Amino acid sequence: MPARRELLKAGLIGLTSLGLPGLGLAAKGPAGDWLFSAADDAEGHRVLGYVPATGERFRIGVSERCHGGCRRPGRTQAVLFARRPGRSMHVIDTTARRELARIEAPAGHHFYGHGVFSPEGRHLYATVNRIADGAGLIHVFDAQRDYAHHTELDLQGIGPHELRLMPDGATLAVGLGGIRTHPDYGRVKLNLDDMAPALLMVDRVSGEVLERHAPSHPQLSCRHLDVGADGTLIAGYQFQGPAWERHPLLLRRGPGGDVGEIALPDGLTDELRHYTASIAVARDAPRVLVTAPRGHRVVLIDSRDGRLVASHALPDAAGALADGQGGFWVSSGRGDFYRVAADGAPPERLEHLALSWDNHLT
Repeated sequence: MPARRELLKAGLIGLTSLGLPGLGLAAKGPAGDWLFSAADDAEGHRVLGYVPATGERFRIGVSERCHGGCRRPGRTQAVLFARRPGRSMHVIDTTARRELARIEAPAGHHFYGHGVFSPEGRHLYATVNRIADGAGLIHVFDAQRDYAHHTELDLQGIGPHELRLMPDGATLAVGLGGIRTHPDYGRVKLNLDDMAPALLMVDRVSGEVLERHAPSHPQLSCRHLDVGADGTLIAGYQFQGPAWERHPLLLRRGPGGDVGEIALPDGLTDELRHYTASIAVARDAPRVLVTAPRGHRVVLIDSRDGRLVASHALPDAAGALADGQGGFWVSSGRGDFYRVAADGAPPERLEHLALSWDNHLT
């Protein structure tokens, strides 16, 4: 369908033209812009490069299952992080289509699967766990010195997960999950009875925790988030308590710093099965898309007030990324790739690949 492909291509060009460091588009290809995702296929763990406008793609084998990633501003590099509790991050050259380097977490630490660069692309901030005592930290790596470990920021909590750079370029928004894990026990959650999750706002230079917003229930693990161009932040929870309880699964922090949870209709909240995954805030329209793989749904809300715009069935909904036209790209753990429009129309399936996408698009 040439017309549809041209529309998708135009959307990607529009997204690139915004020039925002947190968008996640990694590099420009011969006929469009590359997206990146961790994926698994019949041959093992992969980093997948993909151009929605053309279907062009490549795969790079990596040593373990990865999770989230980030683009290095001003460079043709993207970094993908091993899935919690992994110990590696993989630096990808998006032009040469190869792994430039595999960087190990400092001894006694593991990654939580997410990172973000400073605006000029020198420093990489990654969420990590200090294994001995479970302390949640941000490790800072110097990309100009081959990603050497530079310093660490103590978050005064457990289980930091996704982080984003705020529009001021100085503040990191961090989802503090509150869940302690240990590599010897895989992904077993060791402290569900005394969790202390929060949304944190952190000075990226000094490490000072400027704001700490606890959810309405201590077992609402704050995990994933995204930030709009005006500073609107949407974070998603994963509830760790009894299946029969019902709690809000989204939090909104407005441009002025006001914070409140978003209550979706009860029936929809139940359908999401206590679990949100990828959050994507559009930069050119007041829209946010949330994926819920356990509930096999995507939810579209208004970023200004949290109003529900649409809810769609989408099997094993995984990664989400704004497409530059107010809509979103959405991947599926079953290999499908979709576009979800801003107006609430049903998802359009664009392609099926023989692989399983992970929960994030970069």
